[in-house]
Amino acid sequence: MGPTGTPAWLTFGRTILRLFADSQLPPAPEAVEDANQVETQEPALSRDSALSRVAQLRSELGVALQHDGAFAALAANAGLDQDAAEVLAVVTAAEADWSVQQLIGRVNGDANRNRVPVGWLPLLFGKGHRGVRTVSPDGPLRRAALIDVEERGPFADHALAVAPPVVWALLGDDSRDPGLPAIEEFEVPHGMARAGAADLVVVVGPDKVRRRIAASAVANADRYMCLALPDAAHAWAAVIREATITGRGVVLEFDHELPELARRNIERANHLTWVLSAPHPPTITELPGRPWVEVEAPAHEATGAEWAAVIGRDVGRPHRISLEQLEKVKRVLPATGGDIDAAVRRLAAGRLEQLTRRVRPTRQWDDIVLSPERRILLRSIVDRARVDVTVFDEWGYSATPSRGLVALFSGPSGTGKTLAAEIIAGELGLDLFKLDLSSVVSKYIGETEKHLDELFDAAGAGNAVLFFDEADSLFGKRSEVRDARDRYANIEVSYLLQRLESYDGVVIMATNFEKNVDEAFLRRIHVRIAFAVPAEAEREMIWRQALPSSAPVSADVDVAWLARQFDFAGGAIRNAALTAAFIAAAAGTDITMACVVEAVVREYRKLGRLITAKDFGEHLDSLGSD
Repeated sequence: MGPTGTPAWLTFGRTILRLFADSQLPPAPEAVEDANQVETQEPALSRDSALSRVAQLRSELGVALQHDGAFAALAANAGLDQDAAEVLAVVTAAEADWSVQQLIGRVNGDANRNRVPVGWLPLLFGKGHRGVRTVSPDGPLRRAALIDVEERGPFADHALAVAPPVVWALLGDDSRDPGLPAIEEFEVPHGMARAGAADLVVVVGPDKVRRRIAASAVANADRYMCLALPDAAHAWAAVIREATITGRGVVLEFDHELPELARRNIERANHLTWVLSAPHPPTITELPGRPWVEVEAPAHEATGAEWAAVIGRDVGRPHRISLEQLEKVKRVLPATGGDIDAAVRRLAAGRLEQLTRRVRPTRQWDDIVLSPERRILLRSIVDRARVDVTVFDEWGYSATPSRGLVALFSGPSGTGKTLAAEIIAGELGLDLFKLDLSSVVSKYIGETEKHLDELFDAAGAGNAVLFFDEADSLFGKRSEVRDARDRYANIEVSYLLQRLESYDGVVIMATNFEKNVDEAFLRRIHVRIAFAVPAEAEREMIWRQALPSSAPVSADVDVAWLARQFDFAGGAIRNAALTAAFIAAAAGTDITMACVVEAVVREYRKLGRLITAKDFGEHLDSLGSD
C-alpha cells in the first residue's frame, strides 16, 4: 500500500499513464475536482523530471513486489519479472480507474479507445524494457491468461485488456471466474510426507481420490483444482487464470486420450503445477513436451481409519468401497439422515438405473420358505461377502482374478430365486439391480459389449448387487461359427466372461434352464443353488404366509388340504392367495375356502393344467357348473 492506502500497483499504473498523457496533451483548462483524483494527481513535469519520476515509481513497485500482497502474490504465481509486472500494473490500472480511461481516450482521440495500446509500452517505459515481449503470444502475461490482446488494425494499435477476474482479485473481490468449469478442491493431507516437487506429474490408478493423494506427494503444490478436461480455449484460459490467481496446482482427470489442446496449454502454462490423472497411463505421444514424474496410486479400499476420518466417527468398515466412493458417501450422507447404508445405495443411481431396474430390498429371511440345505447355502453368500476383507486383506489370500462373488440360482419359475436375491442384497445393506435385457442387448455390432461395460462400471461405482434374471439368454452356450452373427454372438459371451471375472461385487444369475448356460460361466460360479418346487410341509408354510393375519380369512380355509392337494411353486401359491383376496373383496365377503378354490382354478388355467375332480375332491361343488 502507498502512503494514502492506495495499492502500490494502482499508484504505479495510474501515475505512469498520467505522466505519459501529460506529455502528449496540452494542459486542460478544466480540471476535474474529484477527491480521489486530487489525492493522486501528478503535477506537470519536464522530460528529465518525468523520466526520474518513472524510475522512482519502478523502484517503489520493485520493493512492493518483495512483500506480501495480492499483486505481489499474483506476480510470483505467474512467474513475472519486473518488466512484466510493470506492464500488468499499467494495464490493470487502466481497467480499474475510470479517470485514467478518459485520459487514454483523449490521447487516442477516441473516447471508445480507452485501453492501453501495444505501441504505448516502449513510450511508457523507455528503451531496454521488455514490455512488448511480455504480451506476445508466448509472453508471461498471455500464457498465464492474465491479459488479452484485442487485435484490430496495425500491431501497435492492438489494445491490451485485463481479464475481469484479475481486476476483481487485485481489488479484494474473490468472485469465481464465470468461465471456470466445475472444479473440486483438494489440499495435501496434513502431515503427509513429500517425496518430490515436480511441476508435471502423471498418476494412474482406479481410485480418483487415491490418485490425488499419490500425486500430491511428489508434485510442487499444496492446493489443487481438480476438474475434467476443458473442451474449449476460453475454458482453458479460465482454468489457467484461476490457478495463477489462487496459487493452486491443476489436476486434470480423464479416462481417454489427452487431446492436442490440453498438451498445448500445459506446455505454455509452465508456471503452474500440473497433474494428469487417469485410470490407465496415457501414451507417450499424448504427453506434453515437458519433463514429468509418473506414479501409480494403490487400489486399496477405504480403511477403517479412513471411514472414521471421513464420516467423523468410528464406524468400522460397513461397506467394501473405494476411497473415492467414500468421499461421495460423505456428500450424500446428510440427504439420507446419516444412514450410511442408504448413502452407499445412492451411489448406484444414474446410468445403472437406465440399464437395470432398481429393487430396494424389503424382504427378510422369514419371507422365504426353503429347505435347511438351501437356506445354509444362501446364508453362505452373505457371510462370504461380509468377511472377504478378513480373508483377502488380513489373511493374505490372493484376490485373483477378482474378489467378486458369483452365484447361480436355477430352478422352475416361482420357486423363490428373485426373492432370495432380494434378501441377500438387503442383508448386505445394498440395492439389487435387475438387468433389463432390452436396454443392454443390441442388434448393432459392439453395442451390447459397450452397454455391458457401462453396466459393470456403474455397478462397481455404486457397490451394488447385480441380478441377471433369465441368465441363459445372456450367458448361453457358444455355438459353432457358421456366419458373422455366430461370431459376434460368441464374442459377446466371451466379453461377458471377462467382465464377470474382473467384477469385485456380488453377481447373482438366475435361470430356469441351467443346461443352456455356457460351461465356462459355470466354472466361475462360487455358489450354485438349485431351487425346486416346495414339498408339502413347505407349501403349507407358504400358504400361511400368503394369507396374512390382518386379512379376513374365514375359518373354513383348510391350508393343510391346499398344500397337500396342489403342488404349486411358491410364486403360484402367492398369486392364488392374492387372487382369492380380490374375489372376496369384490363379493364383499371374507376370504372363504370357495374364494381360494376358485383362485386355484384360475391359477391352474393360467399354467395350462388340466382341472380334474380328483384334484378338488370335496370342494368340487364350489366350482359351479363349469
